[in-house]
Amino acid sequence: MAAPIGEQIHQEVQDYYGKELQKSEDLKTNACITSARPVSKLVRDALEHIHEEVMARYYGCGLVIPECLSSCWILDLGSGSGRDCYLLSQLVGEQGHVTGIDMTEGQVEVAKKHIAYHMDKFGYRKPNVEFFHGYMEKLGDAGLADESYDIVISNCVINLAPDKRAVLQEAFRVLKPGGEMYFSDVYASQRLSESIRKHRVLWGECLAGALYWRDLYSIAEEVGFSPPCLVTASPITIGDKELEGIVGDCRFVSATYRLFKVPGASRTGPGRVTYHGGIVGHERQLVFDANFTFKSSRFAEKFLIQAGGANAAAPQGCCGKRVKEKICDPFQLLERLRAPGPASCLGGTCGPPGCC
Repeated sequence: MAAPIGEQIHQEVQDYYGKELQKSEDLKTNACITSARPVSKLVRDALEHIHEEVMARYYGCGLVIPECLSSCWILDLGSGSGRDCYLLSQLVGEQGHVTGIDMTEGQVEVAKKHIAYHMDKFGYRKPNVEFFHGYMEKLGDAGLADESYDIVISNCVINLAPDKRAVLQEAFRVLKPGGEMYFSDVYASQRLSESIRKHRVLWGECLAGALYWRDLYSIAEEVGFSPPCLVTASPITIGDKELEGIVGDCRFVSATYRLFKVPGASRTGPGRVTYHGGIVGHERQLVFDANFTFKSSRFAEKFLIQAGGANAAAPQGCCGKRVKEKICDPFQLLERLRAPGPASCLGGTCGPPGCC
């Protein structure tokens, strides 16, 4: 009897990443190596401390590093060789914790092999990272409990999962109230044809499993997350003529989103937020997403939040200008970022730094 489609996809993806790909240069598109946005010096310095084998086996479509990470508990879905986990290990500090889970056993072995190396490199007395071989659709099988993480990240792997809703549902389950899912992934400009969705190489290249971007919003709502916040987007190119012919006029983009597990009683109406600074690397201004929205409880000590709608008084020195159009479409954002001049600026901030 043939294996169920989900199991078949899991096996083919494991073979592609565990056997066929040995380094990022083996990829046929840039979907799995696209950088989401400029990297801060803090992150660049942290990357220099990561073992070369871990770096060589890295495949990701963004750098999923949110702000305010000290002492946080973070789960990395599809952690691969552990690059992002070891990077985050340094940012959460010895009092924080990072868990990685991946379905490709060979990748998990690479990550585990270098735990002692990194803890020594970071000067930690005991490991603050752990890695599991398992599926992100079934986190309970790995023993991951309800409401146990502050943040869930994912770097270009949800597209490899046959059941995206199950992935988001599990992420929602393990997040603490007020927790965040911060992730990069590949999205399509339309729902994919059967020929694309059945193509083995396009699955491994992160394209055949790409979600139509509008479907992310409906799935997130069904699961219980607040509306997705689009952070940034990067173009995806296909350098293989045969694959270009199969894809046709469908376009793909790498996009980073933030989702929040906001308790129902905590949801309020419009308000005004003033950023006071103090987040390392973001002292003057925090680009929270493409629309300059600030919502996370982790940022509470760094913000002044005032309830009120359109008629609320603006803080002194703030012109009160609002974002004219909220950007939800990553392809629209990509076009805006490509445009010269003011059109390429994100959000609708004006006045002194921190005012929105």
